[in-house]
Parts: sequence; C-alpha cells; structure tokens
Amino acid sequence: MTFSVIARDAATGDLGIAVSSCILAVGRAVPTVRPGVGVIAVQARSRRGLGTSLLAGLADGASPQDLVRRAAHAADDADRQIAVLDATGRVAADTGPGSLPTSGHVLGEGFSVQGNMLASPDVLPAMAQALGATGGALADRLIAALTAGQDAGGDLRGRQSAALQVVSGTPDTEDDDGVRVDLRVDDSGDPVAQLRMLRNLQRAYDERDYETLAVFAPEGARDLYAALAASRRGDRAAARSALEAVRARPGWSTWLTSMAGDSRLAGVSRLLE
Repeated sequence: MTFSVIARDAATGDLGIAVSSCILAVGRAVPTVRPGVGVIAVQARSRRGLGTSLLAGLADGASPQDLVRRAAHAADDADRQIAVLDATGRVAADTGPGSLPTSGHVLGEGFSVQGNMLASPDVLPAMAQALGATGGALADRLIAALTAGQDAGGDLRGRQSAALQVVSGTPDTEDDDGVRVDLRVDDSGDPVAQLRMLRNLQRAYDERDYETLAVFAPEGARDLYAALAASRRGDRAAARSALEAVRARPGWSTWLTSMAGDSRLAGVSRLLE
C-alpha cells in the first residue's frame, strides 16, 4: 500500500526518508527517525510500535541486519515490510511472506527502496535509479526517487499522502535539534507533486529567495517579501510601494518598527523615512 526510500548522504552524513501511499497521513505511520541514530521505514501490515522498537535497537548498538533478522522471525509480523538504516550507512530490509501483492525491496550502498501493493514491478528499480542519478541535497534526491516511483505507477490503489524527513547524522544538541527537513502532505490528489512544491518553498525560505517568496509565501506576507526582493535588486520604487502596502495593514506597522534592527529590513525601511 506504500512505497518509500531511505538513504544516507555520504558527503554530509545526513539521513532521510521519503514515502507516499494511498492512505491518509502516511507520514504518521511509516517513518521513524532520530538524528545520529538512524531511519526506519515500517510498512504493509506491520504492528504498531515496530518502528520505535527498531530505532531503540539502533540506539543500543544493534546492527540493521540483526534487527531486521529478529523482526523477520516474529510470527506476528508475517505481513510486515521494514527497512532500517543506521548513521554509518549500514542498511537492511525485509518484505514479509504475507505482504501484499507486487511487493519487494531493493538495497544499495547506503540506501533502500521498498514498496507493496505496487502498480508495477518497475516502481522500485525506477526509484533506485533516480536516487543514484540525481545530484544535490539528500532531500532533493529522495523526492526524485519518490517522483520516479510515482511515474512508474506508484501505489496500485491511487495516491493520497506523502512525507519527507531528513535529519543530521550526528546526535541532536541544545543548539541544534538535528532536523533538516520535515514536510508532510496528508491528503492530496497528487501528494508527491505537492511535497516537491513544499520542498521548493522551504528552500526559498532557507536561501532567502525573496523573489520566489513574493509569489508563493502566504498572502499576508507577500508584500513584505516583494519589498525585500525589490530592495535586493535595487528597485527603490517597487520596494517603497510594497513596503507601504505592508504598513497599511493593521498591526504590521508596529511589527516593522520592532524589526528595525533586522539587517534584512533596515535598508528597505529607510525608503519610507
């Protein structure tokens, strides 16, 4: 009923998972992640809590292979499908004998793709190929793999939800929780495309791409990003007009005053002085 990919970025050590399914809120059901420990995918009719127990096993020092082997011998998990990746890139997976039709997994160096109730046997090879052929950040490679799986047929029953999580390969600290990406599409006619859009939007926030945010940010904030974008490109008239529109909204003028020390707004605010 689901297809997913787990992987480690060899360059950064980041760990991640992307998943899609024809169920509501798959991000609640399949992924279990912890910075510096690993990533677990639990699918098909796996028992509740299996992901948590597998992650605890990784934290205690067990290998992915040992954890998967133990789960494979559990009589009450004949319908399970699991994949386990640790912080060093070791990976193991298993598709139980009772899993739904057109099921399986493909293992590679530092990754695994897995799925069940698939529309085509081409889904998993397409995902593995896309993951290896795509450059850039781990989040983008995971989405490329998920997109390839969807394009190859995806879930036999259709599509409803998707999720993407990327965490650091080192443990979280008081200054850094280790979460790099955490996005979910709980109910959509095209969840993978929606997830890709959210990823692009997050990138715009992270990289301060004000031109993009002026179009795709929430409506109430678009004028602010338009002012920042115009200021960056030296268009004083457009920046002034956009900032005047922001200040005209109830409460926003006070907020802008409180942000006077912010380097992003200082230059724009001076246009209205």
